[in-house]
Amino acid sequence: MGRTSHMDESKVVISMKDIVKKFGDFTANDHINLTVHKGEVHAILGENGAGKSTMMNVLCGLYKPTSGQIFINGKEVHFSSPKDAIDIGIGMVHQHFMLIQPFTVTENIILGIEPVKGVTIDLETAKKQVLELSERYGMKVDPDAKVEDISVGMQQRVEILKVLYRGAETLILDEPTASLTPQEIEGLMEIIENLTADGKSVILITHKLKEITASSDSCTIIRQGKYIRTVKVDEVNENDLAAMMVGRDVSFRVEKKELEPGETVLDIEDLHARDYRGVEILKGFHLNVRRGEIVGLAGVDGNGQTELVEVLTGLRKAESGKVTMLGKDVFNRTPRETFESGISSIPADRQKHGLILDFSNEDNLILQHFEEEPYSRKGILNRKAIREHATELVEKFDVRPRGSEGAPSGTLSGGNQQKVIIAREVTNDKDLLIAVNPTRGLDVGAIEFVHRYLVEQRNKNRAVLLVSFELDEIMSLSDRIEVIFDGQITGSVQGKDADEKELGFMMAGGRRHE
Repeated sequence: MGRTSHMDESKVVISMKDIVKKFGDFTANDHINLTVHKGEVHAILGENGAGKSTMMNVLCGLYKPTSGQIFINGKEVHFSSPKDAIDIGIGMVHQHFMLIQPFTVTENIILGIEPVKGVTIDLETAKKQVLELSERYGMKVDPDAKVEDISVGMQQRVEILKVLYRGAETLILDEPTASLTPQEIEGLMEIIENLTADGKSVILITHKLKEITASSDSCTIIRQGKYIRTVKVDEVNENDLAAMMVGRDVSFRVEKKELEPGETVLDIEDLHARDYRGVEILKGFHLNVRRGEIVGLAGVDGNGQTELVEVLTGLRKAESGKVTMLGKDVFNRTPRETFESGISSIPADRQKHGLILDFSNEDNLILQHFEEEPYSRKGILNRKAIREHATELVEKFDVRPRGSEGAPSGTLSGGNQQKVIIAREVTNDKDLLIAVNPTRGLDVGAIEFVHRYLVEQRNKNRAVLLVSFELDEIMSLSDRIEVIFDGQITGSVQGKDADEKELGFMMAGGRRHE
């Protein structure tokens, strides 16, 4: 499933030569090179923390390079701010969106460059321009909707329209599919196709190999801040790309031995709950998870998964139903009580619910245990014990950069933030681990690692509930797959008998023929 190439090899629009970017003693980019042609989709592939985002922040004017040169359309440029980059036609869509929640779609798109009529903002003209742009590139948005009410996929389209509205000729998309459903990803690929057909160039920062082979013309690989090479995508396969990115061969298969599941750990019966708008979203939901099994909950985002996890972890009150842990009633308990009843979780939003970004990594690693020995005694924290615990986990879970125990978690790359959460939650050793999109935004090396830990929890006779929008992940890890659609379980299959087409059919609301 390749793409139609619109690349004009005679026209180089961007050239980065020997870019070095240092933060203090740390070299994030170590002699990076990049050449992008007109109409091209150019992927930048690298592990978490390899320096992809730093490199793009240099290109879009957020960071000044320590040394090296940037040429746009053959002329050398020096940016002192993102505005300089936008003025010359480079726009970036960040991984964590930068939209103003209570503003409408139109207000966000025109922010800072509003068309005026006399002294007032001319919203009608703006709305017309937004609709024209969105139709031209096949991006459906509601110009009057408030950002806080729209899906992640639509928020992303708003971000893309925002840079197009400012005249971008080259668009940098940072991990654009990290939080999209499979259907939204297809939509994004069509948008990228429309952009390049119109002569725009797209730089795609990603570590999803499947997407690169489906959407890109060229791919530049960087590893630990260094430039490795640039390849034509139709001349390589996914295994080649993975090996160049990680520096070793990567196994895409999950090794797990057959296990007979034990007693029921989590039992949910006839659960009813409402979403943030007060609309019923769990409609008589049933599910159980036993010791020694990974149950995968498969479904398209928005069918009640988020609310289910919030109910189980004490972040949302359900209307009615039964929830028991090892036979004990845990319906509508507080987060602390659910934790003490034996539930630990890897949350969906690592920045909102997983970490306190201003806290150090070592403090984040003991969040639920700071009142216990050895981490504190009579209300006084034992810094030495906290640091030793962190050093051990940073090493064991390959958190990069090493020695970052005392640094705020907000300074780590997204993938390394995820490793901190996983390190904490699997060491909590609870009866049930709920993992929500545990490998979102991770590269293949780190995914292999996380999968190993989830299987290890199962092998230790724990119960694991895996909630993921990555169908491949659900299929390779789960002993049993339950499909959720419209707030109910619509079908159940044994992991080893799972078929992607059949699951996709059930995820869209089709019933399984018994």
